Amino acid sequence: MIRKLSLLDRSRVREGHTAPEALRNTVDLARTAEELGYHRFWVAEHHSVPGVAGSAPTVLAAAVAAATRRIRVGTGGVMLPNHQPLVVAEQFGVLESLFPGRIDMGLGRSVGFTNGIRRALGRDTGDADRFEEQLAELLGWLDGSQQAHPQVHARPAEGLRIPAYVLATGEGAGIAARAGLPLVVGDLRTRGRVTEVIDTYRKDFRASAWGAEPYVVVSGTVAVAATAEEARRILVPEAWSVAYSRTRGSFPPLRPAEEVEALSMTPKERELYEGALAGHVHGTEEQVAAELAEVAALTGADELLVTTSTHDRTALLDSYRRLARIAGL
Repeated sequence: MIRKLSLLDRSRVREGHTAPEALRNTVDLARTAEELGYHRFWVAEHHSVPGVAGSAPTVLAAAVAAATRRIRVGTGGVMLPNHQPLVVAEQFGVLESLFPGRIDMGLGRSVGFTNGIRRALGRDTGDADRFEEQLAELLGWLDGSQQAHPQVHARPAEGLRIPAYVLATGEGAGIAARAGLPLVVGDLRTRGRVTEVIDTYRKDFRASAWGAEPYVVVSGTVAVAATAEEARRILVPEAWSVAYSRTRGSFPPLRPAEEVEALSMTPKERELYEGALAGHVHGTEEQVAAELAEVAALTGADELLVTTSTHDRTALLDSYRRLARIAGL
């Protein structure tokens, strides 16, 4: 079993509820995560997605940190190609100054997923290819070594020690290894691929001022309930949202599981839905404990970042409580 457990909440909007409510639910969940003993709590960045309210992760991270006392708080992640590295450094400098010793800087290389969003952000798909360059600049703003803009300083970030993490999408693992930074990799449905990415990262890792040795965080959906059937139903709303998005081009709010199960789906929708349900870690406490032990043995991961979303908040909170109990938090 991976003993260090953390949560990532994407502030998913639920059918019948509002986006502001989703954001407040994220803050409430962070309080619960702290009470249960989770190591860190991260929030995400999505733009123009009807089913996701979390568009400004550093702002939301500030609210989460203000509502908690001990748990580490961060981003999973800030999509660096969407922003100027100086601004990102300044934002995290403010966070770390307000909540010293508790802030994590998780960074990804994705850009907006439609042409319209990318135009609105002033970016295009090629900006993702500059991630390694942007990452080096960002770290340079923090340690004062950047030379691209002489006489410019990131206040109050310069000189602060803010841990950085790289989300592994595409070339992310190699970039993390070359920079000597921790790696966040998922998802657990494709464990063979995840293991290959981790092996390559460890092999290519170069010690740096930011990290003396590799550190691996594996991420994925985990659902725990009294029965395997109940655990599977936790997965149903998100699985339907995935199937819907791939057939209609828009990622919708989460529908209740019973509504999804009553839907009449086309063969293509059914195929995508069943595929989105498959492979996640779910079941009773005993079943999940056994499966996570296998994940730990396979990956040698230092930490597990759980990313579960569902419509039923009561079931979700119960799942996180059961998972904390499994891990002995």
